[in-house]
Amino acid sequence: MKLGLEFYKQDALSLAKNLIGKILVRKINEKVIKCKIVETESYIGPEDKACHAYNNRRTNRTEVMFWEGGHAYVYLIYGMYNCLNIVAGERDKPEAVLIRALEPLNEFEFLKENRKIKSNKLKDLTNGPGKLCRALNITKDLNGYDLVNGDELYILDNLEDVHIVSAKRINIDYAEEYKDKLWRFYIKDNAFVSKK
Repeated sequence: MKLGLEFYKQDALSLAKNLIGKILVRKINEKVIKCKIVETESYIGPEDKACHAYNNRRTNRTEVMFWEGGHAYVYLIYGMYNCLNIVAGERDKPEAVLIRALEPLNEFEFLKENRKIKSNKLKDLTNGPGKLCRALNITKDLNGYDLVNGDELYILDNLEDVHIVSAKRINIDYAEEYKDKLWRFYIKDNAFVSKK
């Protein structure tokens, strides 16, 4: 069952944990690609020095973070990699969850073609935010996409029981005391996690 609006209205910290194990669906033409979410990071704009919307900074880039939960926030890093985030919570409180890693469940060859790799190591396909966006053809065209009502990108519930580990977020050394917050979550011993 597709996750509804109420699910996304929780705060980013709760959403980051509760997205673990859910199924991200990307529809491209006739293909319906499914991947399990195995790693996330939460970003809480008003207080979080690692967040683009820290101190409620509202710009063209961060505008989507101020929307109601259940929208995609897609941005570019290093001028070349897209990152997929899920907007959390209520309107005008900028919070989002970065999808850091996925476990592909089908369409492996299609994902490899998109990544332009020949390796048969499935775990390398989507074990990082830039990698998964390239594999699933998630671009800035999907920034602001409605995950509740849309059919090109959405998330399905999954009641599988998973053991979740919390850890420090990655590559945010500039965030002062916020770099040490245990706001990254992943499935213990899952091979597709970007960094143990």
